[in-house]
Amino acid sequence: EWPLRPGYFQNMMKEGTKHLSGMHEAVFSNLEACTELYKTIKTCYGPKGLNKMVINHLSKLFVTNDAATIIKELEVQHPAAKMIVQASQQQEAECGDGTNFVMILAGSLLEKAIDLLECGLSPSEVIKGYEMAAEQCLIILETLVCHTVKDVKNKEAVIPIVKTAVGSKQDGYEDFLAELISDACSKIMPTQRTFNVDHVRSCKILGSGVLSSTCLQGMIFKRNVESDITSVKGAKIAVYSCPFDIGTTETKGTVLIKTAEELKNFSVDEEKLIENSVKALADLGITCVVSGGKVGDMMLHFANKFGIMVVRLMSKWDLRRLCKSINATALPNMTPPTNEEIGFCSMVALEEVGDTVVVSFRQDREESAMSTIIIRGSTDNIMDDIERAIDDGVNSVKVLTRDQRCLPGAGATEIELAKQLMTFGEQTPGMEQYAIKKFAEAFEVFPKILAENTGLRGNEVLANMYNAHQDKVSGMNAGINLESDHCEVMDVVERKVFDIYLTKHWGIKFAVNAACTVLVVDQIIMAKQAGGPKPRKGQADPDDE
Repeated sequence: EWPLRPGYFQNMMKEGTKHLSGMHEAVFSNLEACTELYKTIKTCYGPKGLNKMVINHLSKLFVTNDAATIIKELEVQHPAAKMIVQASQQQEAECGDGTNFVMILAGSLLEKAIDLLECGLSPSEVIKGYEMAAEQCLIILETLVCHTVKDVKNKEAVIPIVKTAVGSKQDGYEDFLAELISDACSKIMPTQRTFNVDHVRSCKILGSGVLSSTCLQGMIFKRNVESDITSVKGAKIAVYSCPFDIGTTETKGTVLIKTAEELKNFSVDEEKLIENSVKALADLGITCVVSGGKVGDMMLHFANKFGIMVVRLMSKWDLRRLCKSINATALPNMTPPTNEEIGFCSMVALEEVGDTVVVSFRQDREESAMSTIIIRGSTDNIMDDIERAIDDGVNSVKVLTRDQRCLPGAGATEIELAKQLMTFGEQTPGMEQYAIKKFAEAFEVFPKILAENTGLRGNEVLANMYNAHQDKVSGMNAGINLESDHCEVMDVVERKVFDIYLTKHWGIKFAVNAACTVLVVDQIIMAKQAGGPKPRKGQADPDDE
């Protein structure tokens, strides 16, 4: 069989097609791209992780160490690195946290794979070893559970878990934020249905400091009220998704007025009509109206006359959430609501937080449908970052409602997995054992990164931890103490540093899947980019909202 002359594939395909094949061009370039991405992200891992300053395509500035936000705004183009990004986005969708864990584990596995491939193993042997190790890994993970949350509704039981999730984003504020988040979640933790993350809202108000943030039952909006009345206790609320105004006819009419009397009487009927419609609301005992559209001047005049407070909300989503919070139904046209459609709220008031005017809907019931965390901070960037930390904290509570098991944190789980997988690798015959051992080594990066980001010596920490983990009974829960200046080991159960079981479980699954998918590839064929006008730079994409 005659060898094809070089570049033959190029001639076969459409002009402009890129074709990369062979170990060096395709496989190693893929692995190196993924490894580079992981090296970028790894400095953000852990409580002492460093922040990245990212400026996206709309020139918006992000200062954060939240991996999910960083990769979302970076728009990674390399096809192999994209796979790892997608795996971590899937983790965000599944658990809401642990995106960095997936990126680092997948990157680390691929970094180890480079060594194995250079030693002469074939990609399929590496993949088989990785898959065997992952299976064993999930079995070991079950045995490492060190704590189970008895009651997710109990605030005190949830705080340590939330604290670990928040601590990796906002070191120093974790105690305060964990208290806030657990408070917000326990207020709306339902007895019958599942816990919905969307029911914990956050509202960012500039000024003061992070420690002035508060949590309230109900909702809060950065708007002014339309009417003169600014607070109502025990409010009965009618919600309209249409403008709070009288409808005008579609056809134009011309009126000929001959006398002054006719001119006087001209608008009287309209006024009567409006007065009657507002009076109908007042007769039902309604003391507050929330509208999704504009508020007519005449309507407002009569609303003030009958002592009805009028609030206008711009977003239909806010309107829906408010309906849920006060148990009302949004009416599409100006009709008086029935008793079932009227919402109730303990207190609706106009308040000033700092120099921002807000309307708050507070509920004093035992179990309210919504709770809002008011985030304060001196700059927008700080508040955005706090919001991301809160988002992770609330998600960790959501994951806890599905599975209450917890694993030892602070790198203890990873070292125990590395130790047990090493033993498993030594007992496995065949070429896969090399891949399994490298898989075990990949887990060592976590304690190492935690230590290096804190400023400790990585290798010394690893040695100390392996030493502590030799003890079969108490050793399992030995993690790094990042607060000491030396490479100390602590008992994580005593210090209550827990990781959620499900987050690790899914993280390992996604990372191994992504790594194996990248390893399977042996050729890259890229078609020429389609012509046509490029999207205009700087203009916001409507889907970005």
